[in-house]
Amino acid sequence: MRNATRGWEVAGQYPRAIYKTIMAVALAMSLSAVGGAANAAVPGPDVCELAEGELSVQDLPAGSSVILCDAIGRTVTHDGTGVTVPEPGMTVSVDMLTADGEAHGFTLEVGTDGKVAYDLGDGVVDTSTDGYDRPGSSNPDPASDIPAEPDTVVDPADTAEGTEVADVDAAAAPSACSDGAYSTADRKEYGTYNWYVGDGGMPGGLSRTDAKWAFMDAINNITDSYNNCGYGDTVGAKQNYLSTTSREASVNSKGQCTGRDDLSVWDAGDLKSSAVATTCTYTWSMPGVKNDLREADVRFNTHDYDFTNKPTSSCSNKYDIRSVGTHEAGHIFGLGHVGSGHSNLTMYTNSFTCKTIARTLGKGDVLALRSIY
Repeated sequence: MRNATRGWEVAGQYPRAIYKTIMAVALAMSLSAVGGAANAAVPGPDVCELAEGELSVQDLPAGSSVILCDAIGRTVTHDGTGVTVPEPGMTVSVDMLTADGEAHGFTLEVGTDGKVAYDLGDGVVDTSTDGYDRPGSSNPDPASDIPAEPDTVVDPADTAEGTEVADVDAAAAPSACSDGAYSTADRKEYGTYNWYVGDGGMPGGLSRTDAKWAFMDAINNITDSYNNCGYGDTVGAKQNYLSTTSREASVNSKGQCTGRDDLSVWDAGDLKSSAVATTCTYTWSMPGVKNDLREADVRFNTHDYDFTNKPTSSCSNKYDIRSVGTHEAGHIFGLGHVGSGHSNLTMYTNSFTCKTIARTLGKGDVLALRSIY
C-alpha cells in the first residue's frame, strides 16, 4: 500500500485543540504577509460557531474556514449523501449509484488555506457527444482511433453453468459504441490503486476469495479499457490487489463517507435504501492538474438489494456484481456520471438488474479515460 507521505499530514500527530491552534496561527501568518489589505481579503467573522450534529452545505458555506469553524471531522450533507470534512489540502467525493437513476453525490474540497469549496454536481455535463472534461486533461485527441461501431454488446465471459444473458442496446438511446458522451471529475490515480477486500459478507453470497476475483475483474475493465467497440487499450491506469483486511469501507449506513484511514477497501453492507452502491474517494489537491487519488472505498448495498456474479436467463431482480463494480471503479479512476439518454454507457447513473452491459465500456467511457490518462 502506498502510505500517505506527501502533502498535509500533520492532522493526526497532534491533539485536536493544539492542531486547531497551530492551523489558526499559520492562517493568520499567511494572511498578514499580504499587507494592509489582508483584513479585506478575509470574508466573514473571525470566529465561526457551528451547531451540533450534521451540517448542510448552507451551514458550512463555500469560503468558510474549517480551521476557524473547527469543522475538520464534522459531517456535511447534501442531496441525501454526506462526507466527513477532511484536513486542509484534501478533497473528498461521494458518488452514489441509485435504483431510481438519479445522480446523487457531491465533492467537498478544503484548500491548503483551510477554505471550503464545493462541487454539488448540478452542472450539465453529458449532453454532448463530444464529452466534457475538467482542467487537467492530458490527452488532446482521445478519439484518434475511432473504429466502426457495432450496435450490440455481448459479454462472452462465463459460458459455463448456463448461458449468460446477452445485452442488446436499448432502442431509446444510442448504442454503447456510438455514444461519445462522458464527464470526468477532478481526480486521477498517478501511481497504482492498491486495494483490499474488507470484512463481513460479500455481494451475491460470494466468499471473500471469489469476491476478490469479481472486484478485480471489474477494476480491470476500467484499467484495461475493456470494450467491444474496437478501441485499443491506451490508458495507463493501474491497480493492485493487496489482501483481505479486518477493516471495512469507510462508508456508513446512510451512504456517507466517514473519513480516510489510508486503506482502500471494497466490501458490502447496509446503505440508504435508494443506493445500490456507493464510492468515497479522497484526493490531494494538485493545482493546474487533476487531484491525486489517495484512497477510494466501495460498498455494495446487500441490505436492500440482491446481487449475482453471473446473470443467466433465470436471473430475477439481481444486480450484476461486475457491472456495478465496473461503474464504481470508473468513479475511482476519475469518471463521472452520464444521465438520461446515455443508458448504454457504463457510467450511466443507473444499473440494470440481470444485465451485464456495464461490464463493457462504451465509446464515451473509453474517451473519458483517455482524456485523463
